[in-house]
Amino acid sequence: MNCVFAIKSLASVGGGAERVFVDVVNGLSARKHDVIALSYDGPTASAFYSLEPRVKWIRLGIGRTDSATDALETARRIISLRRSMATLRPDVAVGFMHSMFIPLGLSVLGLGIPMIASEHIVPAHYVDRPLQRLLLRLTPFLARRIAVVSQQVMQEYPPGLRARMVVVPNPVRTVRAVQADSIGNARSRKLLLSVGRLTEQKDYPTLIDAFALIADRVPDWDLRIVGEGQCRSDLQARIVKACLQERVSLPGATAEVWAEYADAQLFVVPSLYESQGLALAEALSCGLPAVGFADCAGVNQQVRPGINGVLASGINRVHSLADALAGLMTDDQMRAALAGNPVAASEENDLERVLDNWETLLHKSLRTAAAPE
Repeated sequence: MNCVFAIKSLASVGGGAERVFVDVVNGLSARKHDVIALSYDGPTASAFYSLEPRVKWIRLGIGRTDSATDALETARRIISLRRSMATLRPDVAVGFMHSMFIPLGLSVLGLGIPMIASEHIVPAHYVDRPLQRLLLRLTPFLARRIAVVSQQVMQEYPPGLRARMVVVPNPVRTVRAVQADSIGNARSRKLLLSVGRLTEQKDYPTLIDAFALIADRVPDWDLRIVGEGQCRSDLQARIVKACLQERVSLPGATAEVWAEYADAQLFVVPSLYESQGLALAEALSCGLPAVGFADCAGVNQQVRPGINGVLASGINRVHSLADALAGLMTDDQMRAALAGNPVAASEENDLERVLDNWETLLHKSLRTAAAPE
């Protein structure tokens, strides 16, 4: 099968959707499909996560991929996408995330090329984005199918979108040789770890403020937030204001995230919302106990209170998170007990199972099939 998988950027550092994209295209290529990766990156860009040599990467080189685009640049991208699709004539095209599947869907109108929209976020993301919310409503007219990562996520969307949706879970990597030391007896300092993009969705201001509240109670602990994003300068200023420069670090993104899990004693996810929580699933598989919010979809399905972590709840997010963290950071035996129940990734998140699902979806969406309902 000839297929094009398109995403805004592969050069952007350390995003979960980008990692899933690379795992899927590499996996399908290994299964002898002809897979082309396409992005807006510049012609000399390098992929943050490595593509297999069999995967051809087309870099359109239109606009910046680290900032919002205006109407003119979006129009240029749609025109360039249409030219590429008309030349490549793939059996099927897949757009990862709304930043790509909306323009990709518009670009293939009238070309007879079916498009699959791969959505990696929940409806809460669109609450303060009216234009994006409106465009999302158009997706059923552009896409043969909309892939979402879980049944829980699907149920949050309105019926008109759910009718076109199918669940294709994300692959979750596991490295059996990596097991975290939740107690950290041999360490002079213990580590509270979070992994994710530095964006508003992840709500790292709440985490920094919560850590500031309990810093004096846990003098042998440091906080490490691994990731990159547009909120870096604001977060750095917040750290300085709290006089925590020596204890809170923002080292940037890394492709070697397993070393981070192995080095930590506790994992935390302060996100406002998640679709699946890829880093959380990986951390739990390493035996790291985790703390998150009870009202966060994508987190509350993975963190099981009393088994592998704690879920914070309460009107004041900062205080409730601080209390949940302090309870575990001051209790080595509790962390050890929770770490004794590592949660392996579900069978549905096994890469080979995920690739089976993608193959089924791609075959059902071939351009020789009937037009979208």
